Amino acid sequence: MDDRQPPLPQHAKRVWTMPELRYFDTAKAEKDTPVTKTGVHTEFLRTGRITRRGDDWHPAEKRYLTHKEVAERTGRKLEAAGSQAHERINSFHASIRFPKIVYHRTLSGRPHLGYCHVTSAKTKFAEFDDVRWSFYIANFFADVSDKDLFFKNISLGYSRMFFAVAMERDAEEGKLVVDRKIRDDGLLFRTRDPKAALKNVLMLGAVNESLRKIIQKL
Repeated sequence: MDDRQPPLPQHAKRVWTMPELRYFDTAKAEKDTPVTKTGVHTEFLRTGRITRRGDDWHPAEKRYLTHKEVAERTGRKLEAAGSQAHERINSFHASIRFPKIVYHRTLSGRPHLGYCHVTSAKTKFAEFDDVRWSFYIANFFADVSDKDLFFKNISLGYSRMFFAVAMERDAEEGKLVVDRKIRDDGLLFRTRDPKAALKNVLMLGAVNESLRKIIQKL
């Protein structure tokens, strides 16, 4: 396996009990079905139901999206965010440069949720001199399992998560796995705050103590 392409975390185990989600194009609904004031009043007088924007068009007219289409839209947004994050990180200081390794995955059965790999590098962390790690952005917040890397306790109330995971090469399987020497779940940091995420990544890339002091003041 190419060392420059560390594997992404495994997909989250299904923790929902709700039926299979269906997605439809809300942009089409708003464009094709304008709600007039007269129409709202007529519907109320006829049925007693208050019609809200988009409710007065027949379900058959909705253009439902396939999970593949939703996953593609999610992926484009995630990779755009990943590219923007990488550009911001590398623009901070000339001595801090990370490779751009941007690619994404969406969660099985929930293609509107996904995460994006931004960069990967090696650094000194705590008492460890040579730690391989990867930085990710997700459009949800969750815990990371202490087993093989996957998400659990996914919270849909928060729209993002930034995290870095320590990785090592498994000699038997020949692939990168979570480095549990660092912590049980391999997490170097996890946050909802993009500024805190930026500081953490920059600290991982700082080459000397004076630069670390500058980063800490951000």
